[in-house]
Amino acid sequence: MKENRKDKLIKLGAEVLAETLIDLSGHSNRVDETIKRLISTPNENIKRFKKKLASLKRSKRFIGWGEVSDFAKELELLLQDLKAGVTDPVLGVELVAKFYEIDKAIYDRCDDSSGFIGDVFSSTAKSLFEDYASRCTDKEKVANIIIKLCSNDGYGVRFCLIETVGKYIPETIIRSMITTFQNKAENETNEYGKSNYLSLIESLARQIKDAELFEKTRIASWGELSTSGFIDTARVYLESGDIETAYSKLKKIPDDNTFKEDEKSEILKEIYMQQGYTVKLTELNYQKFRKHHSIKTLNEYLSIIGEDKRDQVITDEVKVIMNNSKLEYSDVEFLIEIGNIDDAEEYILERADQLYGRFYEMLLSLAKVMESENRDLAASVIYRCLLTSILDRAYHKAYSHTVRYLRKLDKLAVTISNWRNIKIHEEFYEQLVKAHGRKRSFWSQYGVNK
Repeated sequence: MKENRKDKLIKLGAEVLAETLIDLSGHSNRVDETIKRLISTPNENIKRFKKKLASLKRSKRFIGWGEVSDFAKELELLLQDLKAGVTDPVLGVELVAKFYEIDKAIYDRCDDSSGFIGDVFSSTAKSLFEDYASRCTDKEKVANIIIKLCSNDGYGVRFCLIETVGKYIPETIIRSMITTFQNKAENETNEYGKSNYLSLIESLARQIKDAELFEKTRIASWGELSTSGFIDTARVYLESGDIETAYSKLKKIPDDNTFKEDEKSEILKEIYMQQGYTVKLTELNYQKFRKHHSIKTLNEYLSIIGEDKRDQVITDEVKVIMNNSKLEYSDVEFLIEIGNIDDAEEYILERADQLYGRFYEMLLSLAKVMESENRDLAASVIYRCLLTSILDRAYHKAYSHTVRYLRKLDKLAVTISNWRNIKIHEEFYEQLVKAHGRKRSFWSQYGVNK
């Protein structure tokens, strides 16, 4: 059995590892902080946490976009100090709350357009708070801390704490929290502040499965329910066990309204399954399959009508796909998924003029499949689309890709004997020169002077 890295390191001995770590600490702040955390007492770790927290509040140095990733790691280390130093859950909740309270000091001096700092608050800090809160016996104290934090959430990073309180706070206290937020909402004159309180109530209402309160709050917040409102409300009624009301909310959405149609379908599916509406469930799954052909939607449909009908369903649906003159990328992907490469090739060639080069990842994936299956003409029309899309936009940064595509087309052209109604490579090349001959950067990379 091959010895793993851990076993090899253990064999080196404690002295060698200690010396190595000390040496590394001089080159890496993260290693240095980790060592300090490991050799410190719990009280020392707590003191270091508080000291760093105070330093973060005082600091005025702006951290640009390029540095924010390292800054996020620094915040992570800060929370690790807290985790290592605090075992008392009450103290843990209080100190994590202190971290959330300096969100303004953190955000006012950094560019977090990348979202690294937001992740620290919504993931690491949230998990640590939940761990302490779940072990804390004084749930009212925890609730009051959350109320205080979420009542002043100018940067939107504290709301995550409300989303999972149902895991560790009993319903009686949650209802008390709701009452507090309702009173705050009624007395709030600022619309943003009022909206924030109503959002908090919505989240709590859903967690305790109070669908009526959720609906009432949504209406108070947004007015008459919109499509999104009916869907969200229906979901909460379903979760609360009131299937009939959930269904009635969805029925208020016009049939021709396709906004959030997938979410609506998922709720309907659950309703039909619970109510035993086999016919409706079959129709729903078929419509879902027809709208987006895939192995997943096919299997969902077959799970209702029977696996023995697979071949017939596929045969019938392939005919529908091939008769549809409009290009649907999900359709060609489905043809490939079921192994119908001949049909996939034909589908692409007949709709070559509908290919859209901006769908880079999807088209490149299709081109590679066609090439691997020796469907060189189909691969060529896709590579042509990718190539011309970049050149038409004069997207200089991607010229290295266009050079690769043109060389690929040169190579594929040699293998193609039947060009059907597609321009042969020489004609395409002449057209390319005529349209983009002045793009010297492209041609120089390709190796031709124009």
